[in-house]
Amino acid sequence: MTNRLLLILHLLGTSLWIGGHFVLLAVILPAARRARDPRAVLEFERNFGKWGMLALVTQISTGALLASPWIGGWGSVLSTSTPARPLVFTKLALLAVILVFAAHASRRLLPRLTPDTLGRFAIHAWIVTVLSVALLVFGIGVRMGGLY
Repeated sequence: MTNRLLLILHLLGTSLWIGGHFVLLAVILPAARRARDPRAVLEFERNFGKWGMLALVTQISTGALLASPWIGGWGSVLSTSTPARPLVFTKLALLAVILVFAAHASRRLLPRLTPDTLGRFAIHAWIVTVLSVALLVFGIGVRMGGLY
């Protein structure tokens, strides 16, 4: 039961995180770029950002708990080899890159967002979204015993 609940929370976090980025990319950013006005992006980030961070924290915490049995426990992660271990390490690497991009966006890009920097922010958002979908794909690989 606990693993099912963890998986449900993990997938809800994933849905919120990726879904929010798709809304940003498909609705908010195109309108802001057409209007050459970053206020819609800033408002979206101000409102969704809290939910997005909650989703990310949920994914990280539940992901760590869910991954532990697949890799033989975190204490032996470097000394044992399991079929899921490369997928889990790939997920961790993708997560690290996503966290760097998220920190960069919140600390550097959003505070300085202007009509001229909306394009740079859009590229940034696309990268985070693609990496997040890749994270989902590798998570499915862990759960299903591989990517093929």
